[in-house]
Amino acid sequence: MGLFTFGLALLLASPAWAVTVTSCDRQLTIEQPPQRAVSHDITLTAMLLALGLKERMVGYSGVSGWKTPTPELQADLDDLPELAARYPSLENLLGAGADFVFAGWNYGMRIGGEVTPASLERFGIPVYELSESCAHVMPGRVASLDDLYNDLRNLGRIFAVEDRAEALVQGMQARVAAVSNQLGEQPTRPRVFVYDSGEDVPFSAGRLGMPQPLIEAAGGRNVMDRVAANWMKVGWESVVEQDPELILIVDYGERTAAQKRDFLMQHPALQGVTAIREQRFVVLSYLAVTPSLDNAMAIETLAAALHPEIFSR
Repeated sequence: MGLFTFGLALLLASPAWAVTVTSCDRQLTIEQPPQRAVSHDITLTAMLLALGLKERMVGYSGVSGWKTPTPELQADLDDLPELAARYPSLENLLGAGADFVFAGWNYGMRIGGEVTPASLERFGIPVYELSESCAHVMPGRVASLDDLYNDLRNLGRIFAVEDRAEALVQGMQARVAAVSNQLGEQPTRPRVFVYDSGEDVPFSAGRLGMPQPLIEAAGGRNVMDRVAANWMKVGWESVVEQDPELILIVDYGERTAAQKRDFLMQHPALQGVTAIREQRFVVLSYLAVTPSLDNAMAIETLAAALHPEIFSR
């Protein structure tokens, strides 16, 4: 028996192991480390894999229907079953024998939907909610990098891999601090528009979603920071009015990042926008702009694009 397996066996044998964490507006108690976990979305799945929990997962959902994993991530997923290409059903989760679900609001769960913490509780399946998604059940809650750190630490406690979680958190914090130290106090913050998708009406990110703290940490300002939502539809008129100096294209979905860029460059209403005139774009993956370990890279990339005079030295 390996050292980890032996230690886990001791935990499972101990009735005093139970941990309690905060999940959105709930207190969640886990009686023993999960052995048959399910995650939803590429973001949450990558988090569990980074914590070294693949052998304690029975599947994932919500990846192939929307996202294209990197070759490295796909290799990790190849021998894990995808329970549903888009949203998982109660039947999917019960059929897999799940003993824990890591999901979020609009990340596999919808208010009033079939799969929620309350519906799964009836079957003895605990759910930990992605903190960034809590704005859907806790109106006005603003996302932050601390949400990601907190999720990693809570997952570390839930699965009894605290040291691994803390190492990931400290690694990210060091990279974010390095960007902050290099930036110093900037007199101006370049305006950034997040373009996810949509042609008649664009889909973007407001002040409650993860792009907000990423842009702020990179020394920029989200032009939709007055909108109290995480991801939402906006009007092209408001984009023109805010005159972004840089457009962040989220690379996922049916259209490629190049197709999205071409569409924006040719849009008649945007021809006077600074970012279009100067052709200033940054492309980041869906994984990088939603809560994930790629957030540090996203901040580094954005900071270099927003403040080339500092980061090209």
